[in-house]
Amino acid sequence: MNDKLREFFSENKKIALAYSGGVDSAYLLAAAIEAGADVTAYMVCTPFQPAFEIEDAKKTAESLGANLKVLQADTLANEEIVQNKEDRCYHCKNKIFLKIFETLGTLGDSLIVDGTNFSDDASDRPGMRALKELGVRSPLRECGIDKAEVRSSARELGLSCWNKPSYSCLATRIAAGERITEERLAEIECSESFLKGLGFTDFRVRTYELTEGKRSAKLEIRADEKGIFAEHKDEILDRLGQVYTDIKVSEDRA
Repeated sequence: MNDKLREFFSENKKIALAYSGGVDSAYLLAAAIEAGADVTAYMVCTPFQPAFEIEDAKKTAESLGANLKVLQADTLANEEIVQNKEDRCYHCKNKIFLKIFETLGTLGDSLIVDGTNFSDDASDRPGMRALKELGVRSPLRECGIDKAEVRSSARELGLSCWNKPSYSCLATRIAAGERITEERLAEIECSESFLKGLGFTDFRVRTYELTEGKRSAKLEIRADEKGIFAEHKDEILDRLGQVYTDIKVSEDRA
Protein backbone atom coordinates (compact mmCIF):
# COMPACT_ATOMS: atom_id res chain seq x y z
CA MET A 1 0.00 0.00 0.00
CA ASN A 2 1.10 3.56 -0.66
CA ASP A 3 2.90 4.79 2.50
CA LYS A 4 1.05 8.11 2.53
CA LEU A 5 -2.29 6.35 2.29
CA ARG A 6 -1.38 4.00 5.13
CA GLU A 7 -0.42 7.05 7.20
CA PHE A 8 -3.76 8.71 6.35
CA PHE A 9 -5.67 5.76 7.77
CA SER A 10 -3.44 5.56 10.85
CA GLU A 11 -4.38 9.19 11.58
CA ASN A 12 -8.06 8.77 10.66
CA LYS A 13 -9.28 5.42 11.93
CA LYS A 14 -13.05 5.91 11.71
CA ILE A 15 -14.11 6.31 8.09
CA ALA A 16 -17.41 6.77 6.27
CA LEU A 17 -16.67 6.10 2.61
CA ALA A 18 -18.92 7.32 -0.20
CA TYR A 19 -18.90 4.16 -2.29
CA SER A 20 -19.92 3.62 -5.91
CA GLY A 21 -18.20 0.33 -6.71
CA GLY A 22 -15.92 1.90 -9.30
CA VAL A 23 -12.23 1.08 -9.07
CA ASP A 24 -11.37 4.26 -7.11
CA SER A 25 -13.84 3.82 -4.25
CA ALA A 26 -13.42 0.02 -4.27
CA TYR A 27 -9.64 0.31 -3.92
CA LEU A 28 -10.00 2.95 -1.19
CA LEU A 29 -12.37 0.63 0.68
CA ALA A 30 -9.96 -2.30 0.35
CA ALA A 31 -7.02 -0.14 1.46
CA ALA A 32 -8.92 1.13 4.51
CA ILE A 33 -9.78 -2.43 5.53
CA GLU A 34 -6.18 -3.57 5.02
CA ALA A 35 -4.92 -0.65 7.12
CA GLY A 36 -7.22 -1.67 9.96
CA ALA A 37 -9.49 1.36 9.81
CA ASP A 38 -13.04 1.21 11.13
CA VAL A 39 -14.65 1.82 7.74
CA THR A 40 -18.27 1.74 6.62
CA ALA A 41 -19.12 2.08 2.94
CA TYR A 42 -22.20 4.14 2.10
CA MET A 43 -23.66 3.56 -1.35
CA VAL A 44 -26.25 6.21 -2.19
CA CYS A 45 -28.45 4.88 -5.00
CA THR A 46 -30.17 7.34 -7.34
CA PRO A 47 -32.18 7.04 -10.58
CA PHE A 48 -28.93 7.96 -12.36
CA GLN A 49 -27.34 4.56 -11.74
CA PRO A 50 -28.10 1.50 -13.87
CA ALA A 51 -29.08 -1.66 -12.02
CA PHE A 52 -25.96 -3.57 -13.10
CA GLU A 53 -23.68 -0.93 -11.53
CA ILE A 54 -25.45 -1.24 -8.20
CA GLU A 55 -25.26 -5.04 -8.24
CA ASP A 56 -21.56 -5.00 -9.23
CA ALA A 57 -20.83 -2.60 -6.37
CA LYS A 58 -22.60 -4.84 -3.86
CA LYS A 59 -20.65 -7.90 -5.05
CA THR A 60 -17.31 -6.10 -4.72
CA ALA A 61 -18.11 -4.92 -1.19
CA GLU A 62 -19.23 -8.43 -0.24
CA SER A 63 -16.01 -9.93 -1.61
CA LEU A 64 -14.07 -7.59 0.69
CA GLY A 65 -16.20 -8.46 3.69
CA ALA A 66 -16.97 -4.76 4.01
CA ASN A 67 -19.67 -3.15 6.10
CA LEU A 68 -21.96 -1.71 3.40
CA LYS A 69 -25.01 0.49 3.93
CA VAL A 70 -27.27 1.15 0.93
CA LEU A 71 -29.15 4.45 0.95
CA GLN A 72 -31.66 5.99 -1.48
CA ALA A 73 -31.73 9.56 -2.79
CA ASP A 74 -34.37 10.78 -5.25
CA THR A 75 -32.35 13.12 -7.44
CA LEU A 76 -35.35 13.59 -9.74
CA ALA A 77 -37.16 15.39 -6.92
CA ASN A 78 -34.59 18.21 -7.03
CA GLU A 79 -35.45 20.83 -9.66
CA GLU A 80 -31.90 22.18 -9.74
CA ILE A 81 -30.72 18.73 -10.78
CA VAL A 82 -33.39 17.85 -13.35
CA GLN A 83 -32.93 21.21 -15.11
CA ASN A 84 -29.55 19.77 -16.08
CA LYS A 85 -27.62 23.01 -16.17
CA GLU A 86 -23.82 23.16 -16.16
CA ASP A 87 -23.70 22.86 -12.36
CA ARG A 88 -25.97 19.79 -12.15
CA CYS A 89 -23.14 17.63 -10.79
CA TYR A 90 -22.59 20.10 -7.94
CA HIS A 91 -26.24 19.88 -6.81
CA CYS A 92 -26.25 16.09 -7.22
CA LYS A 93 -23.10 15.63 -5.12
CA ASN A 94 -24.59 17.88 -2.47
CA LYS A 95 -27.71 15.73 -2.24
CA ILE A 96 -25.74 12.49 -2.12
CA PHE A 97 -23.32 13.58 0.60
CA LEU A 98 -25.99 15.30 2.66
CA LYS A 99 -27.79 11.95 2.66
CA ILE A 100 -24.68 10.36 4.16
CA PHE A 101 -24.32 13.16 6.73
CA GLU A 102 -28.00 12.76 7.64
CA THR A 103 -27.63 8.99 8.03
CA LEU A 104 -24.51 9.30 10.18
CA GLY A 105 -26.39 11.50 12.65
CA THR A 106 -24.80 11.10 16.05
CA LEU A 107 -21.98 9.10 14.45
CA GLY A 108 -20.60 12.38 13.16
CA ASP A 109 -17.13 11.59 14.47
CA SER A 110 -16.59 9.49 11.33
CA LEU A 111 -14.53 11.22 8.66
CA ILE A 112 -16.41 11.23 5.34
CA VAL A 113 -14.20 10.46 2.35
CA ASP A 114 -14.63 9.77 -1.36
CA GLY A 115 -12.61 8.16 -4.14
CA THR A 116 -11.54 11.23 -6.10
CA ASN A 117 -7.98 10.54 -7.28
CA PHE A 118 -5.01 12.72 -8.22
CA SER A 119 -5.75 12.42 -11.96
CA ASP A 120 -9.23 13.94 -11.64
CA ASP A 121 -9.37 17.45 -13.07
CA ALA A 122 -11.12 19.80 -10.63
CA SER A 123 -11.84 22.32 -13.39
CA ASP A 124 -13.97 19.70 -15.16
CA ARG A 125 -15.79 18.38 -12.09
CA PRO A 126 -18.31 20.78 -10.52
CA GLY A 127 -19.03 18.13 -7.91
CA MET A 128 -15.63 18.76 -6.32
CA ARG A 129 -16.90 22.14 -5.15
CA ALA A 130 -19.58 20.34 -3.12
CA LEU A 131 -16.95 18.11 -1.51
CA LYS A 132 -14.90 21.11 -0.46
CA GLU A 133 -17.90 22.97 0.96
CA LEU A 134 -19.04 19.94 2.96
CA GLY A 135 -15.59 19.06 4.26
CA VAL A 136 -15.42 15.69 2.48
CA ARG A 137 -11.82 14.41 2.20
CA SER A 138 -10.33 12.66 -0.83
CA PRO A 139 -7.43 10.49 0.46
CA LEU A 140 -6.30 9.28 -2.98
CA ARG A 141 -6.03 12.84 -4.25
CA GLU A 142 -4.38 14.10 -1.05
CA CYS A 143 -1.81 11.30 -1.20
CA GLY A 144 -0.97 11.96 -4.87
CA ILE A 145 -2.36 8.62 -6.06
CA ASP A 146 -3.40 8.81 -9.71
CA LYS A 147 -5.62 6.51 -11.76
CA ALA A 148 -2.74 4.37 -12.99
CA GLU A 149 -1.57 3.67 -9.44
CA VAL A 150 -5.14 2.98 -8.32
CA ARG A 151 -5.57 0.34 -11.03
CA SER A 152 -2.15 -1.20 -10.38
CA SER A 153 -2.75 -1.37 -6.62
CA ALA A 154 -6.29 -2.70 -7.08
CA ARG A 155 -4.91 -5.46 -9.29
CA GLU A 156 -2.31 -6.39 -6.68
CA LEU A 157 -5.11 -6.68 -4.11
CA GLY A 158 -7.04 -8.99 -6.44
CA LEU A 159 -9.99 -6.65 -7.00
CA SER A 160 -12.01 -7.85 -9.99
CA CYS A 161 -12.83 -4.25 -10.93
CA TRP A 162 -9.16 -3.20 -11.30
CA ASN A 163 -9.53 -2.69 -15.07
CA LYS A 164 -13.19 -1.72 -15.09
CA PRO A 165 -13.81 1.25 -17.43
CA SER A 166 -14.90 4.49 -15.78
CA TYR A 167 -18.69 4.71 -15.84
CA SER A 168 -20.21 8.14 -15.41
CA CYS A 169 -23.85 8.39 -14.35
CA LEU A 170 -26.76 8.16 -16.80
CA ALA A 171 -27.51 11.87 -16.43
CA THR A 172 -24.28 12.66 -18.30
CA ARG A 173 -25.80 11.10 -21.44
CA ILE A 174 -28.40 13.87 -21.72
CA ALA A 175 -27.24 17.11 -23.31
CA ALA A 176 -26.75 20.00 -20.86
CA GLY A 177 -29.82 22.19 -20.65
CA GLU A 178 -32.20 19.39 -21.65
CA ARG A 179 -34.46 18.27 -18.84
CA ILE A 180 -33.72 14.94 -17.16
CA THR A 181 -36.75 12.68 -16.89
CA GLU A 182 -37.36 9.18 -15.63
CA GLU A 183 -38.43 8.15 -19.14
CA ARG A 184 -35.22 9.35 -20.77
CA LEU A 185 -33.05 7.68 -18.14
CA ALA A 186 -34.92 4.39 -18.64
CA GLU A 187 -34.44 4.61 -22.42
CA ILE A 188 -30.71 5.15 -22.01
CA GLU A 189 -30.33 2.37 -19.45
CA CYS A 190 -32.21 -0.11 -21.65
CA SER A 191 -30.15 0.87 -24.70
CA GLU A 192 -26.84 0.56 -22.88
CA SER A 193 -27.84 -2.70 -21.22
CA PHE A 194 -28.64 -4.10 -24.68
CA LEU A 195 -25.25 -2.99 -26.04
CA LYS A 196 -23.42 -4.39 -23.01
CA GLY A 197 -25.08 -7.72 -23.76
CA LEU A 198 -23.56 -7.66 -27.24
CA GLY A 199 -20.05 -7.41 -25.81
CA PHE A 200 -19.26 -3.69 -25.74
CA THR A 201 -17.22 -2.79 -22.66
CA ASP A 202 -16.63 0.96 -22.79
CA PHE A 203 -19.30 2.97 -24.59
CA ARG A 204 -21.97 5.65 -24.20
CA VAL A 205 -25.39 6.34 -25.69
CA ARG A 206 -25.72 10.13 -25.65
CA THR A 207 -29.05 11.70 -26.51
CA TYR A 208 -30.06 15.07 -27.92
CA GLU A 209 -33.45 16.68 -28.40
CA LEU A 210 -34.30 17.27 -32.08
CA THR A 211 -37.87 18.51 -31.86
CA GLU A 212 -40.51 17.86 -29.23
CA GLY A 213 -40.95 14.11 -28.91
CA LYS A 214 -38.05 13.30 -31.24
CA ARG A 215 -34.54 12.55 -30.07
CA SER A 216 -31.24 11.62 -31.68
CA ALA A 217 -28.65 9.26 -30.23
CA LYS A 218 -24.89 9.26 -30.56
CA LEU A 219 -23.30 5.90 -29.86
CA GLU A 220 -19.70 6.34 -28.73
CA ILE A 221 -17.59 3.18 -28.97
CA ARG A 222 -13.91 2.32 -28.79
CA ALA A 223 -12.03 1.86 -32.07
CA ASP A 224 -10.97 -1.63 -30.99
CA GLU A 225 -14.65 -2.62 -30.58
CA LYS A 226 -15.87 -1.42 -33.96
CA GLY A 227 -15.90 -5.05 -35.08
CA ILE A 228 -18.73 -5.70 -32.60
CA PHE A 229 -20.70 -2.87 -34.17
CA ALA A 230 -20.05 -4.17 -37.69
CA GLU A 231 -21.23 -7.64 -36.70
CA HIS A 232 -24.43 -6.41 -35.06
CA LYS A 233 -25.04 -3.20 -37.03
CA ASP A 234 -28.53 -3.99 -38.29
CA GLU A 235 -29.64 -5.29 -34.90
CA ILE A 236 -28.26 -2.23 -33.10
CA LEU A 237 -29.81 0.29 -35.50
CA ASP A 238 -33.14 -1.51 -35.35
CA ARG A 239 -33.19 -1.65 -31.54
CA LEU A 240 -32.07 1.96 -30.97
CA GLY A 241 -34.26 3.10 -33.85
CA GLN A 242 -37.32 2.09 -31.81
CA VAL A 243 -36.50 4.97 -29.46
CA TYR A 244 -34.35 7.45 -31.36
CA THR A 245 -35.18 9.17 -34.65
CA ASP A 246 -31.57 9.69 -35.72
CA ILE A 247 -28.57 7.53 -34.75
CA LYS A 248 -24.91 8.40 -35.22
CA VAL A 249 -21.88 6.28 -34.37
CA SER A 250 -18.40 7.54 -33.48
CA GLU A 251 -15.21 6.00 -32.17
CA ASP A 252 -14.78 8.68 -29.50
CA ARG A 253 -14.03 6.37 -26.59
CA ALA A 254 -10.30 6.33 -25.82
